[in-house]
Amino acid sequence: MQARLRERYTETVTPALRKEFAYTNPMQVPRLEKIVVNVSIKEAITNAKVLDVAAVELGVITGQKAIIRHARRSIANFKLREGMPIGVKVTLRGTRMWEFLDRLIAMAIPRIRDFRGLNPNGFDGRGNYSMGITEQIIFPEIDYDKVQRTTGMNVTFVTTATSDAGGRALLKLLGMPFREQ
Repeated sequence: MQARLRERYTETVTPALRKEFAYTNPMQVPRLEKIVVNVSIKEAITNAKVLDVAAVELGVITGQKAIIRHARRSIANFKLREGMPIGVKVTLRGTRMWEFLDRLIAMAIPRIRDFRGLNPNGFDGRGNYSMGITEQIIFPEIDYDKVQRTTGMNVTFVTTATSDAGGRALLKLLGMPFREQ
């Protein structure tokens, strides 16, 4: 059984994008390649055990085991040395990606306090979109009573679009609630 958003992409989004951008080849139509969810915790510099809790929570949210990321270079002002654990990350592809996107759009984003729409300026110039989430408790999988600390996360949507217009149209047709400018 295909994910609900995957069916929507093949049945309605692809024809709409082909018509809007006049793509002649079906492989030109932008598609979602992967979703990367990243959590960085400053306190991990002094207490590496904090990352274990963050990895478990991120695993519950995404349905996939999170990997611990290490610092690539030393930064003296932050008391950070190369190789120190600093964050956790999950890269979602395929069915898990579509299921996560569906839960994010349908359940998590509406639970954000004082939500007025996602920032439409989060595109990188090549059709990829990044957004920040301030609290992990907006996801229904997280038990609010068991949360020791609220942590934010960065979510990056990597698309095959060659421009911001193509990426924005793809995500908007999938249901991302962008703020009007």
